[in-house]
Formats: sequence, structure tokens, C-alpha cells
Amino acid sequence: MMSLAANLSTTTEASIVPNELDDTNSLTKSMPFAHEPQLHRVPWVPPVAVGAQGIYIDLEDGTRIIDGVGGAAVNCIGSGHPKVLQAISEQLQKITYVYNVQLLNQPSQELAKHLISVSEGAFAQCFFVSGGSEAMEAVIKLARQYFWEISQPERRYFIARKQSYHGNCLGTLALSHHPGRRAPYEAILNHDVFHHVSPAYYKRYAREGESEEEYVQRLADEVDAKFQELGPGNVIGFVAEPVVGATQGVTYAPKGYFAAINKICKKYGALLIYDEVMCGMGRMGSTYHAWQNPNSYTDGIPPDIQAVAKGLGGGYGSIGAVLLNRQIADGLRQGSNYLQHGHTYQAHPLAAAASVAVQNVIKADNLLESAEKVGVYLEKRLHESLTSLDAPCAPYIYDIRGGGCFWGIELQIPDSILEGQYFKKERLAGRVQARAMENGLVLMGMSGGVDGKKGEFLMLSPAYNITETEMDELTRRLVKSIMEVLADSKIQNLFKDDRVSMKGIKEM
Repeated sequence: MMSLAANLSTTTEASIVPNELDDTNSLTKSMPFAHEPQLHRVPWVPPVAVGAQGIYIDLEDGTRIIDGVGGAAVNCIGSGHPKVLQAISEQLQKITYVYNVQLLNQPSQELAKHLISVSEGAFAQCFFVSGGSEAMEAVIKLARQYFWEISQPERRYFIARKQSYHGNCLGTLALSHHPGRRAPYEAILNHDVFHHVSPAYYKRYAREGESEEEYVQRLADEVDAKFQELGPGNVIGFVAEPVVGATQGVTYAPKGYFAAINKICKKYGALLIYDEVMCGMGRMGSTYHAWQNPNSYTDGIPPDIQAVAKGLGGGYGSIGAVLLNRQIADGLRQGSNYLQHGHTYQAHPLAAAASVAVQNVIKADNLLESAEKVGVYLEKRLHESLTSLDAPCAPYIYDIRGGGCFWGIELQIPDSILEGQYFKKERLAGRVQARAMENGLVLMGMSGGVDGKKGEFLMLSPAYNITETEMDELTRRLVKSIMEVLADSKIQNLFKDDRVSMKGIKEM
């Protein structure tokens, strides 16, 4: 479960449990809530942002903060980019809305051509929605419609992974396996159609002495057994995030995993479906899709259907997309020949125009390459600051992982301390996020990454064009925030560790 403080960034990926506020948290203390006209996603009134430029956000009280997480891995080119603002302004003068059942619009047509062209022949068509949850809900329906169109109506089951997140709609939440976010709605979620197997993160879940190859084989055997349990001809598809985002903190499967899963799907005629809402559209660096990445997050295997969102519009428009390969497109074409799904604001011309401009900036400024370089530099700085022999925080860092502009830092402290009185109000990662906000840095601090309860991690996902100087400052504020939380007098008594001292913090 997450803490309240973990939501100070008010991200779309946050999951909270209403606990008592930490008395030391100046940002949340004494903020009125009951008479607010807007119902918030957190049980306090978040700070009000009044302006933004690049990676910086200006608050109502005059404070300027660094957005180290792109909102929720959304902002990929920074705020206020003049070329995107110009494109939105020009589109406002042309046409602001058409209903895409009746009429198409030029920006969405241009954006669709772009998405197909950068996908190396993997996809034949795409369609647009208004965000990631809508995209994954549409994926569920498209996959089902495909089998209905090709006269396999008996296929009705989806297999996803534990510790996954695919959206906040009832369908996508049932597809997900995030205990905290599911909890209030468990009684009304569909437990028949959606099934789950083990997550794929070798460092955390491998058995003692188990090689990566043995681990992959064990997980593949589990997936195959799930197909057998449900009836191989009854399964629609296997759904996974190539790089798991806010549920686990930027984890990815060992090499060979997706090759094994793809082989199983092909054997039983099921679909391989990727959720790249968070990790796609350049977030991992070098390529548009995570599956294209030379780091081989999916063994280079493309999916049959894929969802993208966040980095598609970069925060300049509310938009998501679903991409489908030739097999799916032909299946629909031989049947009804249209998508039996849609929304009022689907393929909105303003959102599409903004997205075209964002993608043009990414191409013109070589930001996929820049994102890769950001990853190399940021990884170096994180390890230097957090895990080197002389880093005071080193004993409390379990793992640093990621790529491009997507990084997770998993924290560790003994269970006896984590489950003690001090962390009953707010968990460790949540406290770090709250302190980071006070230090002028927005990041994600999450709990439950291991099993829904255990597992504390921080997440960074800055804009692709962040500079080395800005990364240095981001890292400084991050380390300062972690050290301050660890050096809190209550925690220091618990740790009995003088490596983390106020003297060291004051020198930062």
C-alpha cells in the first residue's frame, strides 16, 4: 500500500491509503480539504502550479521546482515548447472538434501515418483515444472483437502478470494486479475473464542458485500451465508491460522471457499484447517502442496489439493510441470491417495536432538519441551518489535499474523497522517523496513493489532533453532528500547507523 506522501506529485499512477498525515510534512500540514469545490485524488489540497517551462514548474507561492518524473512519465520534451504551442494555436484557428464517427481530421491522419511509419512494419493500423487507461480498455475489446470476427467466439480469457498495472477502468483494473488500487473495487471486478501469473524480475524473484535461463523456463512453464488450465483455445492473449512502471519501479524480464512467451502464444493461437503506455514512445531511449530497443526488453519481439499514451502527446494533449498488426487488421476486415468501440473525444484534433508537433520535435532534435544519453549519464550519477563505497545511502539501496529516461531506485531497510511504529503513518518511499517536494524536486515514491505490501521504490522519468547540469541538480536534491529522511532523529535511533549524518546533509 502507498502512503499519503507518495502522492505529492499527484500522478496518475498513484495509489493511496488514507492514513494520518505526518506532523513533520510541512507541505501537507494544515491544508483545508472539506470545503474544496474540486474533489482531489489525495486527502489533502495539493500545491497549485501556475506556470512551467522546460523541466521547471512554478507554484502559486513562488516556489520553483524540478519535475523529475514528467508528471507521470508524460512530459517528454519539457513544458512550454514554442513549436508545440504554435501548432496548438494554429489548430485552434482551423477546427477544434469533430466527432470521428462522422468526420476525420487532418492532424489525426498525420499522426496515424507517423505511428505506423516508425514501427518497422510491425503495425498496419492504429486508432486514438484520450489516454492510457482508455487505450488498454480498447485493447481488451479489440482483442476480443478480433476473435469474434474470425469465428472463434469461445476465446474469452486474458492472462496478465501479478504486480502489473494496465489502467483505472474496471476492465483494465481487473486485468491489472495491483492490490492497493484494486482493493475498493474488488467486489465488482471480473475475476473470471482475467487471470494472473508471476511477475518477471530475476533479481527479486529468482530462487537461490537459480540461473536466469532456469528462471525464464520456470516462468514459461507457469504460463503454459495457465493456458492448459483455462483451455488453450479459450485464451485471447497474454498481456504485459515490457518495462513495468509504477507498480514495481522500472523492472524488466530477463533475456529469453518474451521469446518463450511468444512461442507459447503462437502455439495456442493467442495474441501477444504489450502495454507501453508508460515505457513507450521513446521513454527507454534510442527507439520509439521499448520492444525495438537494443537493450532487448522483449527480445526484439513485436506484439500483435500495443497501447501507447503518455509520451505520445507529452502532456500537451490528452491522447493515447492502440496499434494493431496486419493479422488483426485483416481479421476485422474480413468481418464487420470496423472497430466496434469508441469515445466522444476520440482522435480529438487539438490533441492530435499537439502530438504531431511533439513527435516532430522529438525527431528534429534527435531526442531519442538524447534520451539514451540521459540514461547513461543518469545511471552513472545515481550509482556514484547512492551505491558507491563512500555513499552514505548505499546500505539502504537494493537496486538501481532502468534505461533512457526511465529509472527506478529500490530502497531497503529491515522489515522489523519498516513494519514498526514509525512507518505506520507513512512508508519510507512516501517520506522521501514528501521531503523531495520540500527540496524542490517532484518524483514518485511507491510502496508494495514486491508483493503489494513490501517493496519501497522511487521513480524518475524526466524529459528527454534534460541537460547534464539539470541532471546533476536533480540527483543532488534526490540524494539530499533520501539522506534527510534516513537522518531523521527517529529513524537514526532505529538504524543505529552514524553513516547518515546531518553533517553530511548540510554539506550537500
